[in-house]
Amino acid sequence: MDGNNQQETYDADSIKALKGLEAVRKRPGMYIGSTDARGLHHLVFEVVDNSIDEAMAGYATKVDVFINEDGSITVSDDGRGIPTGMNHEEGKSALEVCLTDLHAGGKFDQNSYKVSGGLHGVGVSCVNALSKTMVAIVERDGHVWRQSYKIGIPDGPVEMIGDSDKTGTTITFIPDETIFETVEFDYNTLQNRFRNQAYLNKEATIYFEDKRTGKSELFHYDGGVAEFVQYLNRSKKPIHDKPIAFEGVKNDIDIDIALQYTDGYNEAVDSFVNTIYTLEGGTHLTGFKTALTKTINDYGKENGMLKDITLEGTDVREGLTAIVSIKMADPQFEGQTKAKLGSSVAQGAVSSFMNEKLAEYFLENPSIAAIVVKKGITAFEGREAAKKARDATRRKSALESTSLPGKLADCSEKDPSKCELYIVEGESAGGSAKQGRDRMFQAILPLRGKILNVEKARPDKLLDHEEIKNLVIAIGGGIGKDFDISKIRYHNIVIMTDADVDGAHIGTLLLTLFYRQMRPLIDAGHMYIAMPPLYRIHKGKKEIYAYNDEELAKAMVELGQGALISRYKGLGEMNPQQLWDTTMNPETRVMKKIEITDAILADQLFSILMGDDVEPRRDFIIEHAHEVINLDV
Repeated sequence: MDGNNQQETYDADSIKALKGLEAVRKRPGMYIGSTDARGLHHLVFEVVDNSIDEAMAGYATKVDVFINEDGSITVSDDGRGIPTGMNHEEGKSALEVCLTDLHAGGKFDQNSYKVSGGLHGVGVSCVNALSKTMVAIVERDGHVWRQSYKIGIPDGPVEMIGDSDKTGTTITFIPDETIFETVEFDYNTLQNRFRNQAYLNKEATIYFEDKRTGKSELFHYDGGVAEFVQYLNRSKKPIHDKPIAFEGVKNDIDIDIALQYTDGYNEAVDSFVNTIYTLEGGTHLTGFKTALTKTINDYGKENGMLKDITLEGTDVREGLTAIVSIKMADPQFEGQTKAKLGSSVAQGAVSSFMNEKLAEYFLENPSIAAIVVKKGITAFEGREAAKKARDATRRKSALESTSLPGKLADCSEKDPSKCELYIVEGESAGGSAKQGRDRMFQAILPLRGKILNVEKARPDKLLDHEEIKNLVIAIGGGIGKDFDISKIRYHNIVIMTDADVDGAHIGTLLLTLFYRQMRPLIDAGHMYIAMPPLYRIHKGKKEIYAYNDEELAKAMVELGQGALISRYKGLGEMNPQQLWDTTMNPETRVMKKIEITDAILADQLFSILMGDDVEPRRDFIIEHAHEVINLDV
């Protein structure tokens, strides 16, 4: 691709337009997914993605992102600058077309961008429509140009405000608080995204600063996706020193793959298209998985390591951390949010590229090939052992719904969509919950002590643990790779533990179990954490329950002098009626829904918090200590 020719084609007439910003304000969820914190941060990603596109095309090297003191966001790059000349089709400046017309942008002109991550060209105009104010400053053609907007409407024409020998685009915007549930940006959410993008684009540098706190970071990684895999494995134990990494082009698709096996049992394979994370994978990931299984089996059989067995995909991916990143023109996605790639050409390209490169690597590195095949054989043996254990347990009818655990106080309703299961810490809280519940639709399962840490346990050993077995039987969908969500007995599963250190530990152990062994429950939105009140404030016959210190202060003002405070340390301190009123009554209770907003981060957190390595856990605790609100020591 000739850069000079491309430069000439990226001008005012490259911008193609389809109108309709009103639709964005009417139905923002259709364009950015939601109007909660996730949708809010999506605005930043859209603007940054445009700058990253310039870096991918070879025109930008640095992107600066600021959270400003007033809560606005500034994104600045040293790319070519959005064209500012007259767009003859529209009769106005191309900059204005780009920022105010819904489907406008250089992405629709194949000569301007080979690949891009921006959202179907709706990106920056979408952000403009959902912003109270936006200012665009462009350095290009020897000058500085400026235009400002309110809720997507220009305050005036594009103006030339000075001279410059640089090029680039700077966008500053304040989200519209009438659209979003919150307009406060979270440093960690943005930090994780920028880190990922810098790993996936080793030619780019992203500088990120939060002017509210003075915190800043520079993201640039010469090691690319191989360095990304090492970062993801920092709290795990790799079984070979360096990640296996391949980079190249097949069928006009840039392919960048790195993989490294650990001594654990969990699979962490993440995929990207044009630096956009594909949560649900797609054709590129299928191509990678198929090739990995085939190449490992071929090598194992040719070298006499797999005599009478064939490894399955789950066997060769046990303990694997991998990144599959491709860059391609005009990718086809299933759904607006780009969660899954549908382009069939990507499957064949990734599969043949991976087959060829991995086979070559194994021939040149027989000792590492042997480690990988042996890891697969161990996984195969573990899977067979787990299957035998499940079959034996089923023969005793212990995993069938006809034989529910004796500790389970079940509900009378049989329609799972109307049923709730409360997993309660301790017998005394279990007793209160059993008495206080609505027996029609609420079931209670008390746990005795702390369950097994599944992060460190062999999958085939889980059913040997009584409390885990009781949980699995009560929920009804099975466990691990065979989990079947259509067989679950409750559509609301609620973790209810004490608001102290032990309760938090038990909650984390349970979350680890559900995330690692029954993940579809979380993905389908069936998992919740109960939020029992921390305080009861009472004066005479009046009483108020407070869930945090802010509510406590309000209650003290409301009830006035002489009000008494009770601090709940455990659920067992509440009588059945109080537990119902505050924590179990659908009309009055507060519950947190468990959602995975960043799957890569979630995977790392469970590894850090529940894994063997102490160092990353200590670093994590030090970094987040200031976020603790109530600490019982």
